[in-house]
Amino acid sequence: MNNVSNTLFESDLNLKLLNRGKVRDIYEVDEDHLLIVTTDRLSAFDVVLPQPIPGKGEVLTRVANFWFNRTRHIVPNHLKDIPLEKIVTDPRQREILGDRWMLVRKLKPLPVEAIVRGYLIGSGWKDYQQNGSVCGISLPEGLQQAAMLPEPIFTPSTKAEVGDHDMNISFEQAEALLGKDVACQVRDLSLDIYKQAADYALERGIIIADTKFEFGLDAQGRVHLIDEVLTPDSSRFWPASSYRPGCSPPSFDKQFVRDYLETLDWDKTPPGPELPQEVIDKTAEKYKEAEKRLTGEWREE
Repeated sequence: MNNVSNTLFESDLNLKLLNRGKVRDIYEVDEDHLLIVTTDRLSAFDVVLPQPIPGKGEVLTRVANFWFNRTRHIVPNHLKDIPLEKIVTDPRQREILGDRWMLVRKLKPLPVEAIVRGYLIGSGWKDYQQNGSVCGISLPEGLQQAAMLPEPIFTPSTKAEVGDHDMNISFEQAEALLGKDVACQVRDLSLDIYKQAADYALERGIIIADTKFEFGLDAQGRVHLIDEVLTPDSSRFWPASSYRPGCSPPSFDKQFVRDYLETLDWDKTPPGPELPQEVIDKTAEKYKEAEKRLTGEWREE
């Protein structure tokens, strides 16, 4: 394991490694359970950058666990409450993992990312500028960049392999992939979770501009929330105090890194460029502040 000053770029456990994704390393525990390790790797524009963000994996895991617990009345999730020492017997390995792990049920992942947009930003803003709609959903004329949408919208996409780009699809295409019943469940659950989470986060000074959810099915075909939920990696978090439509707001997520990368002469294909230490430190601070606002004691100064 690469462990330098509370940083884990790549895990190495005495378990069967099933997949090393952009951020997560997934291990098989037994036929029913997986161990997900959220590393400190950072991806931007679907490229894993060469440097980790110290402590990022722990922040993401704690924030995801917070939301999993907070949304379990809406939809069941994949978390299992089994002590890590029963799975990883080496105390040194457990120490290195810290809070970067979650033990989960093995479910069948759905081949669609469930994206909810509450504000007009990112690829949605580019889409709107071109044709007045986002992913085929018509919107009122005259909206500004970062404008709050009249209602949150569900805009699914396909899941890409590492190094490829996700592709936006229509709801009808999602129905073809998932079946009508499951597609409707995923859409309705995604919108419900987003609306409740956005209301809560706004009370803590954070606007959730958009987010993506992932779902899986158990053996009985029941939909479960999986992977991560409402983290700074899967969402755009904006400070409510400085929000102004008409420009791209500052953020608590990796948009800070994206904005820096946009200033470079880089074609957004691997390998990713090295980040200045200042960008790494600032990004780590933003992740930690988002966690504190959402899960800890926080009040507006």
